[in-house]
Amino acid sequence: MKPLPLLLAAGLLGACSILPQSEPLDVYLLPAAQLPAQTQRVDWALRINSPSSNQLLDGTRIVVLPEPERVNTYQGVRWSERTPQLLQARLLDAFHDDGRIRALSSDAQRLQADLELVSELRAFHSQYQGERPEALIQLDVRLVDARDQRILASRRFSATQPASDSSVPAVVAAFGQAGDRLAQELVDWTLNEGQRNR
Repeated sequence: MKPLPLLLAAGLLGACSILPQSEPLDVYLLPAAQLPAQTQRVDWALRINSPSSNQLLDGTRIVVLPEPERVNTYQGVRWSERTPQLLQARLLDAFHDDGRIRALSSDAQRLQADLELVSELRAFHSQYQGERPEALIQLDVRLVDARDQRILASRRFSATQPASDSSVPAVVAAFGQAGDRLAQELVDWTLNEGQRNR
């Protein structure tokens, strides 16, 4: 008669072998083009908070709407970070590329700042318009005085970009182009509103 621990170990090993293999994942970074550097500088500090989002967007899955009222995700692929952090990193890079605001930080660091960007991610998905998908990014942004939390300005930013075809790499590239355009508009708006309110 075999000892009980050996029987249990053999049973566990046998059970492991019949479990389905985990699906291989392709992990995508958000593509980004570098913004042109500016020579002028401002004398105030900006903190960029991570966008809030609903449960659907607060994850790493790449969301697609094959029909207007139906939500799905691309199988076997993920973003490299949760979507709000992915977009926050893109915006930080855009402000660094631009160079007009030298004193930049994020809410993870909680450094002293004069102004902060508070935002809500409303859309970060692909959707079908006819045969080809397009990437949609929509962000509601508020520029806030960091001392008294007074809202100085607010705006909804929205960018769409058709994909070259329906493949996942083409959709990811479309997200990158939409993100570049949104980031450029947001940087310019923040600088204009920040200077006007300072």
